[in-house]
Amino acid sequence: MNCSVVVPVYRGEATIEALVERLSKVLPGTADQFELILVDDGSPDDSWGVIGRLTRRYDWVRGLRLTRNFGQDNAIFSGILESRFEVVATLDDDLQHEPEDLPRLLAKLVEGYDVVYGVLRVRRQVWWKSLLSSAVKRGISFITGLAAVRGMSSFRVFRAQAVRNAYETVTGPDISVDVLLSWIFRRFSAVDIEEAPRAQGTSTYGLFKLVRLSLRILTNYTTVPLRLASLLGFFFTLVGIGVFLYVLTIYFTLGSIPGFPFLASVMTIFSGVQLFGLGIIGEYLARVFERSSGRPRFAIQERLGGGG
Repeated sequence: MNCSVVVPVYRGEATIEALVERLSKVLPGTADQFELILVDDGSPDDSWGVIGRLTRRYDWVRGLRLTRNFGQDNAIFSGILESRFEVVATLDDDLQHEPEDLPRLLAKLVEGYDVVYGVLRVRRQVWWKSLLSSAVKRGISFITGLAAVRGMSSFRVFRAQAVRNAYETVTGPDISVDVLLSWIFRRFSAVDIEEAPRAQGTSTYGLFKLVRLSLRILTNYTTVPLRLASLLGFFFTLVGIGVFLYVLTIYFTLGSIPGFPFLASVMTIFSGVQLFGLGIIGEYLARVFERSSGRPRFAIQERLGGGG
């Protein structure tokens, strides 16, 4: 088997050298031919300088430098399109994914699967981030209909040529690797892996970024939020009818109608529902705008290694 390993790099100056050294011990006994593509996703530190040294030290290491930060998924796609072999593996640059687990994922792929995920047994995160991350992954699982990816990570292996072909037909700058894989393939599996402690720094996925990712996935790949808005609208229409009947009952019973506080509370509820529905529609319109704007998914500034 020939394998290309793609690693998106952001603030990875302190970790990618150790990652490459560990891969140098794993890959020769795992693949007949192999390469490592390190994608500098607009890193503000000296990650590109470290990548340059690594490409000179190892002839199987290649470097791609993007013009700015385009996001993890787009960085991965740039590496996939530049890769040379039929199988691609992706993992993070922070050493939380153990490179020594790669042979297990590849062995599972050989059994006849199209995609194999490394599923983390333990999440080393604060409780709220772990909870939100789990919700995002379960949302992707719901959208894709893949029970195997509920505990997925970005440590995955898959057959690359179909991804390269399909990528060219998808429009818009925001494409999820996991959702695209679910559109293309049907044979998924998973391997349990351990999550190592973060070697340096902290995760760049804060609360705002996780919420933004959730909204992007929901409004890019499913109509569930629109249907939810419709159901809420129908439900509160029934509530409005009930309130109207309640007011009529009070009027004919007591001869008076509740005053301003009652009216204000009802108006607040209905205004909130309307704004919620408009917000969901606005998210979908934003996605339509982004897909039609022609904004590039990524731009490569420089290549190193492999004759690049």
